[in-house]
Amino acid sequence: MNQNIPSLHPCTLTDLPTLQAISRETFAATFGAANTTQDLAKYLDTAYATDKLHREMINPDSHFYFLQVGSEVCGYLKVNTGDAQSEAMGANDFEVERIYVRPAYQKRGYGRILIELAEALATNAHKDQMWLGVWEHNDNARGFYARIGFHRIGQHTFTIGSSQQTDYLMAKPL
Repeated sequence: MNQNIPSLHPCTLTDLPTLQAISRETFAATFGAANTTQDLAKYLDTAYATDKLHREMINPDSHFYFLQVGSEVCGYLKVNTGDAQSEAMGANDFEVERIYVRPAYQKRGYGRILIELAEALATNAHKDQMWLGVWEHNDNARGFYARIGFHRIGQHTFTIGSSQQTDYLMAKPL
């Protein structure tokens, strides 16, 4: 097997330490410069606490998938349906809550692989649309999502420590 070909697999509870490390690493790399050290630390300690990630992983309406190249986990996808969605959406909606790719692996098409997996999962689950939240200042991500068929449907407040930020909600009909 070619070690450079990415593979996808569901995360299990034994993957929790790796999931936690990648979550902290990628979030800090992406949003650290836009937040105070204190706000970022508070968010990372809360959002990616072991017990919180454990609860998310055992929720039957949430699913995590690792993207791996060789023996290295490069990123992951988290999707939600039903009551696990972070916003009150309909039963026929499918949330893409996280597409996290480690900085060393960005700009290689891995984000596209993860969003394509999300779309396949949503289609197989007979959902009408998939949706996500993206920070208003993350121009690269907003542009990427727009290019692949997402459009803005609203916004919500995303709190990092004491900072209130705006995420745009974007959806793609299936």
